[in-house]
Amino acid sequence: MFSCLSPGALGLTLDHTTAIDLAVTHGFGGVDPDPGHFRTLLEEKGLQAVVEHGDAVKAKGLSWGISGLPIGLDSSAEEFRKALGALPDALELLTAAGVTAVGTWIRPMHDALDHRENWRLHAGRLALVSEILADHGLRLGLEYIGPKTFWSTERFPFIHGIREARELIAETGASNIGLILDSYHWYTAGESAADLDGLTDADIVSVDINDARADRERDEQMDLDRRLPFDTGVIDLDGFLGAVHAAGYTGPVKVEPFMKSLAEQPVDEVLADISQRLGRAVAPR
Repeated sequence: MFSCLSPGALGLTLDHTTAIDLAVTHGFGGVDPDPGHFRTLLEEKGLQAVVEHGDAVKAKGLSWGISGLPIGLDSSAEEFRKALGALPDALELLTAAGVTAVGTWIRPMHDALDHRENWRLHAGRLALVSEILADHGLRLGLEYIGPKTFWSTERFPFIHGIREARELIAETGASNIGLILDSYHWYTAGESAADLDGLTDADIVSVDINDARADRERDEQMDLDRRLPFDTGVIDLDGFLGAVHAAGYTGPVKVEPFMKSLAEQPVDEVLADISQRLGRAVAPR
């Protein structure tokens, strides 16, 4: 596995070129791709420029993290059809740059669809999306959302734990869908290292690490109010990461704390700290 700089996940506004340079400076192993930058290159210089950009990033010793899936799994039928039609062109840019994976999250509740109806919707749409992704050589990571303070806010709770997320993936029959494992969601879902037993590299597309507030019980934790990894010790990151290492995972690991205070600090200081924390996370056990 490798440490990945994800400026957006840190709440930092960095242009793509600057993010790449800072990733090298601070010893990250990778950086998240920026589809907007790819589109600019395409419009100004053509597709070959996108290919060369990907090659240049690789030459700097960096690997790509994952890009966002440009389609909402729970969007309206009209929005989904429109996004599905535009998906191949968006994916062409990603593959030209050498990106190998995209990711999205499963909204863990719905006001109108009960669990069975929502399950059918997601299974059907994932089957369609995964087929298009496979045609472009891309994997899809699915992230379940654990906090009860979020999934309990609408009438019908939906997937918010690893067991059901894996069952949904299995039902699609797609070999290019895996999990985005987030330590915060793993913790708030009430899961342990035992719940990660048996996972392999093929089951995991990306990993996020965070810590939780020490002044809240598990079911009181808020999705967008986290702490930096290893800060409070509320989350058993040693157990979580030990299981990820045992799975033989080889992909990106990033920090996603949703802490506005990071954007108010000097960028180099923030990234030096994040790089150190990620270095601890990816170190062999």
